[in-house]
Amino acid sequence: MTASQLISVSPDELRFHFELEKQTFCDLKVLNNTQNHVAFKVKTTSPKKYIARPNTGVVHPWDSCIIRVTLQAQREYPPKMQCKDKFLLLSTIVSPNTDVVDLPQDTFDEESGNSVEKLKFRAAYISTASPEGRSEDDASRSSHKFLFYTSMLDQVMSVTKGATDGISSVSNSIRMLGTSSIQGAVGYGIGFGHGFGLGIAMKSGVDKLQSRII
Repeated sequence: MTASQLISVSPDELRFHFELEKQTFCDLKVLNNTQNHVAFKVKTTSPKKYIARPNTGVVHPWDSCIIRVTLQAQREYPPKMQCKDKFLLLSTIVSPNTDVVDLPQDTFDEESGNSVEKLKFRAAYISTASPEGRSEDDASRSSHKFLFYTSMLDQVMSVTKGATDGISSVSNSIRMLGTSSIQGAVGYGIGFGHGFGLGIAMKSGVDKLQSRII
């Protein structure tokens, strides 16, 4: 948190989740540290890139407000994802019950004899591809997907092992009986080899095996 005698702001740095061709925003909390009415105004070194709403306001004694700073959609990435943009928050004491529309044009003009405090803070860009740039929901979804696919893989491996054991058992029985027709049926099942066809071919071979034994 950054503070002056009149107001405090948080966070200390505006961190934008940067993505091409998309707007993104960061909320800034402004807290009045006094028993006076305090007016504020937001300025930036890059006014064409950012929109602050509200960019001017009045905070009641010991109260707070939220300023939403929006980064306009950008067409290209900044060099090395570095942001050199800066922000300045001006604040001054005003008369009680003063509304924003009632603020004189020279409210934040020190040359007019007004006592104006200044708070400076920076902006930073976070790549959406980086872990820090991902939201908690994205991380949670990725974790669930990993667990799901791991479970599926375990099931497939278990079924495959069972099918392989079954083929081995049937093949041994075939070799003992010396039955070529059954051996061909099971061989077809092994060649098919991906679960469903495997089970069908095995069943056919086992049925023939049972008929020979009977």
